[in-house]
Amino acid sequence: MSPTNETPNSAPRNTRARTGYAGSSLTVPKSVPVAVSVRPHLAGPKEERATKGHVAASAMPEEGPLIDRYGRVHSDLRISVTDRCNLRCVYCMSEEGMTFLPRAELLTFEEMARIARVAHDLGVTSIRLTGGEPLVRKGLPELVSQLSAIGFDDLSLTTNGMQLAAVAQTLVKAGLTRVNISCDSLRAERFASIRRRGHLSTVLEAMSIAESVGLTPLKINVVLLRDTNDDEILDFAAFARETGRIVRFIEFMPLDAQGEWDRDRLVPGHEIYERINAAWPLEAVGEGGPAPAERFRFLDGRGEIGLISSVTQPFCGTCNRLRLTADGAIRNCLFSDDEDTVRDVVRGGGSDADIARLFRQAVWAKFPGHAINEPEFLRPVRSMSMIGG
Repeated sequence: MSPTNETPNSAPRNTRARTGYAGSSLTVPKSVPVAVSVRPHLAGPKEERATKGHVAASAMPEEGPLIDRYGRVHSDLRISVTDRCNLRCVYCMSEEGMTFLPRAELLTFEEMARIARVAHDLGVTSIRLTGGEPLVRKGLPELVSQLSAIGFDDLSLTTNGMQLAAVAQTLVKAGLTRVNISCDSLRAERFASIRRRGHLSTVLEAMSIAESVGLTPLKINVVLLRDTNDDEILDFAAFARETGRIVRFIEFMPLDAQGEWDRDRLVPGHEIYERINAAWPLEAVGEGGPAPAERFRFLDGRGEIGLISSVTQPFCGTCNRLRLTADGAIRNCLFSDDEDTVRDVVRGGGSDADIARLFRQAVWAKFPGHAINEPEFLRPVRSMSMIGG
């Protein structure tokens, strides 16, 4: 796919767009990350709960929404249904030697639904199913059905698209509302080299099937790597304009299984913005908020893109997300190893009130920022496929 069938507009940058990117005349975003290290302070909140419980408990709300010490209300829960995947993307998993969780350690669908129901009672309104690759978990539509019955405002799924076409209609009938599909190249050979398995044609077909059954708005997730696929930025922008699909560019994060993350391979969001805006002027959509992506539409009305700049422009200040790993750990930050294990509570006969308290403790222990850009930062022990995106 190439943008050459359109005439790029070389007009000056659109100064109405909301972004804080250096080197532009644009305004600083409302969400400003706080420089706080996660790992060196890891024992703090848990230690308070263990040895200074009266201090932590006296401040932590026992009712109302899931609010942390910095005023952020948490309403979005990402549930990883498996750590397994049918691909081996270079920025996520090793090609060989991956070790996966034993089946017995994974939460059952019934356990996931129960935990989600408690979260809903605490004010969580949005669920996204992740992995690994969620569609490799057998019987996934049954989980979707159970979650749909709870009454969430939004019930979505992130997938690599390899198995989506065959089950898309079934997922819709079960109550799924939309999907995000990962696609890191529009060139077949390059797609294969990044994914190391699978075919681009399969993913493009999955996009069409998803739209045909109503899993919209359809978002396409693109992880850019320097000198690998960053020459396709305008190709993907043209793809968004021609298809109406929302293309979201995601910065390479230190969550790969190989542990080889290198900042030099990261393509910063401001560079993506500048390159697209120089070809087709953009304007910001909305006034910001808890969504991870900064949204921009083309001034001529032909489509939308998103920038998820987790490294260079963190959105920690408005983060409203929690994660439930496939083996039942509640994580309050993608980049922290601070986990509260809810599986043992569920399987040990714990009550819904016990589960709710774990959610509250996890949220209350959350730090103001992930500190990727601080000297003290240490990457999480678990990789993305083990945590859930």
